[in-house]
Amino acid sequence: MITVPRWLMLVLAVAFSAYHVVLGVSSLEIPEDPRPAIVALVLYAVATVLSLWPVERMRMPDWLAAFDLGVSIAIPLLVTSQLDAGADNGYATWYVAAVGTLMTIAAARRQLAIAWIGVAALAVQTVIWAGFPALGALGVVGSIVWIAIAHMLTAALANAARDARRYALAEREAAAWQAAQDAHVFEGRMRLAHTNRIAAPMLRRIADRNGVLTDDQRLECRMLEAAIRDEIRGRMLLTDVVRLEVQRARERGAIVTLLDEGGIDDLEEPARDRVLSRLAEAISGSNADRIIARTAADGSAIAVTVVGLLVPDGPVTVAGDAEDAEVELWLEIPREA
Repeated sequence: MITVPRWLMLVLAVAFSAYHVVLGVSSLEIPEDPRPAIVALVLYAVATVLSLWPVERMRMPDWLAAFDLGVSIAIPLLVTSQLDAGADNGYATWYVAAVGTLMTIAAARRQLAIAWIGVAALAVQTVIWAGFPALGALGVVGSIVWIAIAHMLTAALANAARDARRYALAEREAAAWQAAQDAHVFEGRMRLAHTNRIAAPMLRRIADRNGVLTDDQRLECRMLEAAIRDEIRGRMLLTDVVRLEVQRARERGAIVTLLDEGGIDDLEEPARDRVLSRLAEAISGSNADRIIARTAADGSAIAVTVVGLLVPDGPVTVAGDAEDAEVELWLEIPREA
């Protein structure tokens, strides 16, 4: 990408504006009274310095744009009040290019309406003062062309900047999506490796015994199946302490279900450790036949809800309707301490 330093653009604008001042000073002997022209030169110099003063904000302030517009209207009136419309005034008509330059600066600084009003006022004043032929002879048409070019360039640059922001946002979103996909793949591989470590010994034992297992081995298989299910559905609810307490609860005959629906993904590590430590304590201290731990929805003040049910007929019937079940444990662990 080819870029032009901002200071270089400012230097060129200052030099071009100063050229009009030089022309105005060199032609002060042409007007009948040079004082209005001198006032016009001072106004033009002040407006140009204010308009080109280095600032971070690209768009010209409204008060400065209004001041430039007032200057662009006042300068032609001041200068032409001491000129003969029918004579060859030479460089004494410096004000036409000066107004065009000042309004071009306003257009470049995104005050397009002010710029068009300024050159329109210049064109009207010129027609009233010297007639329609003066529009071309004095260079008013050229000033209008400058504004048109500045308008098109400003619009094109604004569109390019907007497209660049849109593409940058799309690139960041694509990078975030790719990172999320990579994280999911990595997490899947980690969970697959963990599942393989858990299940591989038992699978080899089943294959060696041709599927003929003792009751203890079948119970161990069910425990492994439940542990694997926890790794899939429990996700962020699992720590070594939670796994240990869940295993102990299942060994005494309870059915434990862990459901992580993403409600604690955004918690900081200390807050998540506090929540899961409280979850492990709740499971450890419960004598329920069925324990369900579930993360709350996003935006909730509750991080995890733990429910423990006592079933009159014991844990064997917990998987049924459990209409007669009694709530032995109800715990809502908050996100904040």
